Amino acid sequence: MSIKRTLSVALQAAAVLVVVSLVVGQFLGQPILLSYVETGSMQPTLSPGDGFVAIPAQIAGGIGPGDVVTFDAQEIQGGGLTTHRVVEETERGYVTRGDNNPFTDQDGGEPIVQDADIVAKALQVGGGVVVIPHLGTVAMGFQSALQSVQTWLAVTFGVRSFQGTQGLAYIVFGLSVVAYAVDWYLNAGTRDRDSRDRSRDDGTSVFAILGVLALVLMATATAAMVVPAGTQEYGVVSAEFESENPTVIESGTSQELEYVVPNAGLVPVYAYVTPASPGVDVDPQRLSVGSRGEASTTVTLSAPDETGYYRLFVVEHRYLAVLPPGIVDELYGVHPWAPLVAINGLLGGGIVSIGLLLLRGEPARIRSRGSRERPPLYKRLLREFYR
Repeated sequence: MSIKRTLSVALQAAAVLVVVSLVVGQFLGQPILLSYVETGSMQPTLSPGDGFVAIPAQIAGGIGPGDVVTFDAQEIQGGGLTTHRVVEETERGYVTRGDNNPFTDQDGGEPIVQDADIVAKALQVGGGVVVIPHLGTVAMGFQSALQSVQTWLAVTFGVRSFQGTQGLAYIVFGLSVVAYAVDWYLNAGTRDRDSRDRSRDDGTSVFAILGVLALVLMATATAAMVVPAGTQEYGVVSAEFESENPTVIESGTSQELEYVVPNAGLVPVYAYVTPASPGVDVDPQRLSVGSRGEASTTVTLSAPDETGYYRLFVVEHRYLAVLPPGIVDELYGVHPWAPLVAINGLLGGGIVSIGLLLLRGEPARIRSRGSRERPPLYKRLLREFYR
């Protein structure tokens, strides 16, 4: 493949990955390196459809006034991811406001934003947000078309699994198979190429299909680990009296609640449930949940001495049990994302390795018709099947 062709393919792949990362980020409720705004509440900093670099909260460092953050809103436009600026930091959390809004979100009824609500921080250079104009416009158009396709497939075939993140993985896989079939058909119909071109190796097709299979598997695995997990909020009232309501707790005392971790999948998972705000304790913090089973832990909520309404949080991370628990514990101790990277590396690398092994280390070689070398495994299997 020529340098020009390689650069062209690389740029096309990068553009697709950017759009897909934006769409998948919206599906997962967690920006994946890039995000965008849909309304004009952040003008003139960010216009509708503008994109920005979203640094995950886990690695973004401290949050303070002036930072533009993406948080999980409770009330703004019915709830969901919102990107606004932090204008004040208090003992109970952050006060936020859109640059184009005359009042703060909290004046409009949004609860104080806490660290557990923040999923990302916009990259700023020299005090200004790094803006990618119109990036979100492209992503929103692509997402709308994709959702229409998913809905049509779900209705046509009567299969609900075509919806959501899992359906997205199925569509990407299907498109990759179609692309490979078209590529194979076009190459099969080629005639009268010069011998140099015919005998030249071109490992693009099989490498591409193995790569797509690996990416689809990793995307599905990531969705299975990320989507069911997240932050659990408890609205606690610190009162001057005892109550039968488990979230109305007498000041200075505590209340124990059961936290259940279900697993609807076939693969067992490890779940880590940890406190995400003061006044919360969890024991035990690591659970092993079997296939289509559930496990539970105890969350202890402590009411502050001062009466009032408080928001307390626990955060859950879960991982497919494809690595020994000791290794997952060590990786989790480094960073909650470390087990995700290791598990995806294992699954993606496994798919590629098995594919190359079946092809005996000779991926997609296109040889001249006069070659006496043994044909690839998949061609020999097809011959046996159609005898």
